Amino acid sequence: MPDRPCGSFFLRAIAAVAVGLLAACDTLRSHDEPPDNILAYEVTEGRNLNYFFRESDVAAHVLLRDGRDPRLIVAFPAGNSGVGVWFDRAEGDVVWRVDHPPRRAVVKDAHDRPLYGVRFRATAKASRLSMREAVLSNVRFLRDYQSINRIPPEIAVAPMVDGRTIHIRRDRLDGAPGYALMMKVVKGDVADGVIIAADDGEIGLDILAASGDAPLTPLAGDDLLNASAVDDPAARNALTFLSYREKFLAGSWRFNTYFGRDTLMSARLLMPALQPAAIEAAIGSVLARLSPGGEVAHEEGVSEFAIVERLRSHQPVSDAPILDYGMIDDDFMLAPVIAPYLLDHPQGRTRAAAFLSEPVVSLSGDRAAAKVGDLLVENLRFVLAQAAPFAADPKAASLVAIKPGRATGQWRDSEEGLGGGRYAYDVNAALIPAALAGIARLFDAGLLDPYLAPDDRAAFAAAGGAASVWREKAPPLFKVSISPAAAKAEVSAYARALGVDDAAALASVGDRPVVFHALALDAQGKPVRVINSDEGAALLFGDPPVSDLDVYVAAIMRPFPAGLLTDVGLLVANPAYADDEMQSHFTRNHYHGAVVWSWQQATLAAGLARQLERSDLSEDARARLEAAQSALWTAIKASRAVQTSELWSWTYANGRFSVAPFGADGADVDESNAAQLWSTVYLAVRPPE
Repeated sequence: MPDRPCGSFFLRAIAAVAVGLLAACDTLRSHDEPPDNILAYEVTEGRNLNYFFRESDVAAHVLLRDGRDPRLIVAFPAGNSGVGVWFDRAEGDVVWRVDHPPRRAVVKDAHDRPLYGVRFRATAKASRLSMREAVLSNVRFLRDYQSINRIPPEIAVAPMVDGRTIHIRRDRLDGAPGYALMMKVVKGDVADGVIIAADDGEIGLDILAASGDAPLTPLAGDDLLNASAVDDPAARNALTFLSYREKFLAGSWRFNTYFGRDTLMSARLLMPALQPAAIEAAIGSVLARLSPGGEVAHEEGVSEFAIVERLRSHQPVSDAPILDYGMIDDDFMLAPVIAPYLLDHPQGRTRAAAFLSEPVVSLSGDRAAAKVGDLLVENLRFVLAQAAPFAADPKAASLVAIKPGRATGQWRDSEEGLGGGRYAYDVNAALIPAALAGIARLFDAGLLDPYLAPDDRAAFAAAGGAASVWREKAPPLFKVSISPAAAKAEVSAYARALGVDDAAALASVGDRPVVFHALALDAQGKPVRVINSDEGAALLFGDPPVSDLDVYVAAIMRPFPAGLLTDVGLLVANPAYADDEMQSHFTRNHYHGAVVWSWQQATLAAGLARQLERSDLSEDARARLEAAQSALWTAIKASRAVQTSELWSWTYANGRFSVAPFGADGADVDESNAAQLWSTVYLAVRPPE
């Protein structure tokens, strides 16, 4: 790590805090099963060893990375903060183990202020560990360093070596309690800042990591889940770690804070298993972050990330959340979530009027006296305004596009995720019609009456009619039809390029055209010819014609590479019918490519279950949907070990697909979270009996 100047204040601070840190680590000892009030569990994914811990005012995710590029990260839900050390490339594979798992540690900084963290003991099988960079700040900066090897210079910090102990700490840029990381070498030695192994080739470290950001308030136990929740310890652990009264966290370690889309979709799918307090906490967190115009916030930048952003734009220093409204899909998800809670959920119906009248502390705009109902109506007005042009003139140019100047706008939020599309299928064919239908239901029930202005009523009364136009006219604009001969040729060529067998895929095509809904439309209204899993949203939120159910469910449930189904799950994208350039952006190494996302499988599973409740299905149509449901659950069960992860990829050998943790391959463009909010939804989404 390069040398950086350290002022005398910093040196005094290091000296003052070192005693407390050492004392904390000197108390390490073995533990049996943690007490009932402590959450402690571990997950191994590929090269990543993940340890999760939560007790009262401390929550932490410890990640140790094996391989030739070892690293140590401790991420805290408090302030989305974290500490991390990236080591220089090793000559051989480094292998970590944890000898004493993380336990709560609260220490004082140089100003006698508390830092909340964990202590643990780890051993690395490595000849040496040489620190390349330490990052102590908001997790968004740790995430940036992991992907682009760059951090803001103002948060840079140098380690201090005291014998066999390495201290790294700093106050937050606004002078508030900051971050600390201490590594005491208990096996091996330190020479010129490099950690050297003992004679047996092992390095033992006592580690303490802590953050001064304000702790969140845990949701757990009977406050979180009801008696109907599936007895799945892995999913329960992940959901518990990510659940707080202030907000639900999208995923750890990389997204330990609020994301609107993740919160709303998870609340919708988990609703049968959640307690009302948890559902209302989720909805309340979204309402608190609405823009003054009613848009749902996609993400929040908190703590030191917010401070750095304001310093860069020469604004007064503040850690108030900076809210991002760049996405469009989340804007249309609030109504389809809150309507079933207030109108269909047994306890939600009872609480509807009281919940709508509760005050909300808004984090954006000047709404000191706002109520849930007031803020909800702000979003519903926005939805109606966005949907009006297509309802009046249903053509491609009237659809709702992602925002100008952006390549992203819905859950496929990597630069390649929409394949250059401007009008996303799920937003326009599923979410907007569902939002309009939700508005109509809430209006007809009279729940919105106390919060509507006189000039609102005509637009709200017309929501049902607008929903019908969107549901009838929007999906056909995304229709792609390919002749059987052309489809078979494209599938065969794609299979050869991937090195996978094409027999089952070709047989599934048969002698009928391959018909599917495009991932998106481009700026000229031309379909992006990528088969996609977003059909699940249409099944979960809509009521497609029975003939469409047959066609479009069959399209995605064909074996890959004709459709999306593999031995290890349902892929979220298949570019077999696109050109070579498009195929290069949807590989198994791309974040939104030919990979499996757990929540997308759950959405389709919930959607199929919902469609099978219909009374207008023919016997043949019902049988085909039940067959699709059975095949999907077979694939879901085959990947149960990684079910709570964000996503995973695959390898292929001997005629079979196998799970490959995403991020374990050097070619992968990103890394999966070991705990992902919307991957816990199998606590409520369950296979048919």
